[in-house]
Amino acid sequence: MTDPIHVLYRFTLPDQRIQEYRFDIDPFSLERSGGSVPPHPDWTRLEFQQCSHCPLSADDHPHCPVALGLQDVVVPLGALVSHQQIDVEAITQERRVVMTVSAQHAVSSVMGLAVASSACPYTAFLKPMARFHLPLASLEETVFRAISTYLVAQHLRRLDGLPVDDTLAGLDRIYQNLKILNDAQARRLRSAAVMLRDAGLNALIILDNFAQTVPMVLDEGLAMLRPSFGPFLRTPMPTPFAPDAAPGADHLLWTMP
Repeated sequence: MTDPIHVLYRFTLPDQRIQEYRFDIDPFSLERSGGSVPPHPDWTRLEFQQCSHCPLSADDHPHCPVALGLQDVVVPLGALVSHQQIDVEAITQERRVVMTVSAQHAVSSVMGLAVASSACPYTAFLKPMARFHLPLASLEETVFRAISTYLVAQHLRRLDGLPVDDTLAGLDRIYQNLKILNDAQARRLRSAAVMLRDAGLNALIILDNFAQTVPMVLDEGLAMLRPSFGPFLRTPMPTPFAPDAAPGADHLLWTMP
């Protein structure tokens, strides 16, 4: 694929105003092209409430890559309150999702894509999830996608002869770093007194809760997801398919649900 990956969110606000968020994501870098338009608010400067573990320098990156993405999301929200129900339409190249959800859920979904498609080195591991973005995903769906993405990456590393992590310890470290990042972004928004009420901050709290939930799920032995994997745990794995096998041969063939 060489064309940009397009994602559109359309919010119908309580006063019937329409707020749109458009993402054009480069298919190679998986970073958002275009994005925030100057002048950038002072709170987007890299050194303003900079993450304690940030490896970037203000000389090369005068503005925080994540904050620039959040600028496009939080500034237009105005007086939107987190618990207000709003109609959301999300359109990707694969599907159209229409839901009525709380403002904080809708904003957190947009924030998640903005963060994942940013140029921050700590969010680089989220880029495959940006490529296969699932709008308005539940916590359980997002946990499943995060763990699946990490394990696919380990399989690709194995194919390339690189060291692999089958323990998910690396995924835990990724989300510990994201926890630090989310804390710093929340401080940015609070310190900057951005023109919004609580929807933006609460949406960021949702992302932060997820960053804390993934390590918790790993510690609990994937208990949240385990019930869905009964067929893998109770039955033998399929034998390789033999194209020349006679009809009715004892081969277990799986199809996509």
